[in-house]
Amino acid sequence: MAELRSLAGQSVSRRRLLGIGAGLGAVAAGGLALSAAWARRPAQTGDQLVSEVPLPQAFSIPLPIPPVLAPVASTAEGDRYEMVQTEVDAEIIPGFQTRLWTYGGTFPGPTIESRRGRHVTVAHRNELPVPTVVHLHGGRTPASSDGYPTDLVLPGGWTETAPHGHGGHAMTDDLAVVTNVQREYGFPLDQRATMLWYHDHRMDFTAPAIWRGLAGLHFVRDDVEDALGLPGGDHELPLMIADRAFDAEGQLAYPSLDPTLTGEIGVEEPFVAGVLGDVILVNGAPWPVHEVDTGLYRLRILNGSNARHYELEAVTEDGRKLPLVQIGADQGLLAAPVRHERLPIAPAERYDLLIDFSGLPVGTKVRLANRLGSGRTADVMQFHLVREGASGAIPETLADDLPEWDRSAAAAVRDIAFRAGRMDGRHGWLIDGLPFDPNRIDVTARLGDVEVWRLIADVHHPVHLHLVGFRVLSRGGGEPLPHDAGLKDTISLRPGESAEIITRFDGYRGRYLFHCHNAEHEDMGMMANLEIV
Repeated sequence: MAELRSLAGQSVSRRRLLGIGAGLGAVAAGGLALSAAWARRPAQTGDQLVSEVPLPQAFSIPLPIPPVLAPVASTAEGDRYEMVQTEVDAEIIPGFQTRLWTYGGTFPGPTIESRRGRHVTVAHRNELPVPTVVHLHGGRTPASSDGYPTDLVLPGGWTETAPHGHGGHAMTDDLAVVTNVQREYGFPLDQRATMLWYHDHRMDFTAPAIWRGLAGLHFVRDDVEDALGLPGGDHELPLMIADRAFDAEGQLAYPSLDPTLTGEIGVEEPFVAGVLGDVILVNGAPWPVHEVDTGLYRLRILNGSNARHYELEAVTEDGRKLPLVQIGADQGLLAAPVRHERLPIAPAERYDLLIDFSGLPVGTKVRLANRLGSGRTADVMQFHLVREGASGAIPETLADDLPEWDRSAAAAVRDIAFRAGRMDGRHGWLIDGLPFDPNRIDVTARLGDVEVWRLIADVHHPVHLHLVGFRVLSRGGGEPLPHDAGLKDTISLRPGESAEIITRFDGYRGRYLFHCHNAEHEDMGMMANLEIV
């Protein structure tokens, strides 16, 4: 494994954080001091692993496109899919075989294509060595299929006596629905057309499971999107951007305290704020290149990284910058396009972009750069213009179905703080001073109510709400930023920043979550329960 730097202090023990009588509400000054130190890092919250394997030259490997999964059955009631979670060895770094945890044997997992309002059932079979949970991120999903972190699917022969206590520790969840080997998830998909993604969501171990490969894309299509005539087929590119690091044998390096992911949770001390890799993957390939024509392309971008933020810019070899035209956010199309020269994207955020290569000569190379990166992390991928293509028009109006909630209609206004904490001598990540406990309801909302939430951060926190989308009302008391447009389910809070969001809790009753989508923060306590009654 790559050598892991260490700092003074003890490693995180989530069990201590969650222990009864451990002073859950007490945030010591040491935790706040750590927050201040991390906040002084302007681009990222976290520490970077350094790969030991020889890395390929940038823009030398073709961009892979994840396969589209075919349903095993289609009826008037909907489509049924089957997926096996399995370990495979695959070539990511040329000349090396890397052990991955996958959906369907590929990384990313296979893409599911679906229609708005058409029910999808996905039967997941767990052939991995640990329990798993599947969450369809951004899905408007009944609570029973939302992928609650203790609703485990156990592998065959699992002998853990308290499987939802995580490694035999005392914490259990009496409401957990645990199944053996296989579980069917039902997705009504009564929602706007957008790109969702599915990933593992097991309590305490989401971060290393995603890092090992458990992530894939799910598209929802509808008539509103179809009527716009947006680029499709090979002119619509799904791009899952994710950073990783590799040891000298080409295996994924990750600083888990327990690499079996069955016992002690968390990561080595330098990485408590987040794990960053030094290899940028797009659809599982390092710094790939994709051949395009001189036409209009649609880029469906997901930041699938655990903790790394990006600021994307498209630039030619001679320094010409191409506009990134945003037409959609996490939860679907905007009302009108927003043009960006640079576009920030936090973990779990998605952007629907148009990029126009017309006017550039064949032979041009366009680099998708990361202006928050340095060295090799400043590159993401390259587009190589190899043929003439037909240019397309960018629509000036897009969707007219965005919700317009009124602040005056809010049934509640809540202040919610996302901060580091230090409890019983150990570090963790807290929401309103408390680490996650599946047995405690943190927020209760009534079905149909509009609420305003004021979110407050110490360091970078991409905050995600399950079930609902939201609109951004303000940042720091001022106007939202240009990339806040549209309906979102994840908002990137910057160090020391506050933001207001507004949403309506509709769809389904039940127990859901909101949490930081820095996956290391999430695993070390930064989740909370949201019950809709």
